[in-house]
Amino acid sequence: MAATATLSSKFQISIPKAVREQQHWEAGQEFVFIPKGKGVLVMPVPKLEQLAGIAKGARPEGYRDRKDRS
Repeated sequence: MAATATLSSKFQISIPKAVREQQHWEAGQEFVFIPKGKGVLVMPVPKLEQLAGIAKGARPEGYRDRKDRS
């Protein structure tokens, strides 16, 4: 069964312990909320050091610029 939570009168939701432990989420961690149809995708905001090397091998030429879009 999926873990559930209830929205409080202060519009807060407690993330179930099983989910926090599985995802290794910690108190004070920052999250982003991305609307998806009738739901919302909740994802942790990565720390700068977690992004190191993410674009390894990317080519600086041949990318699309905003000017290329119609």
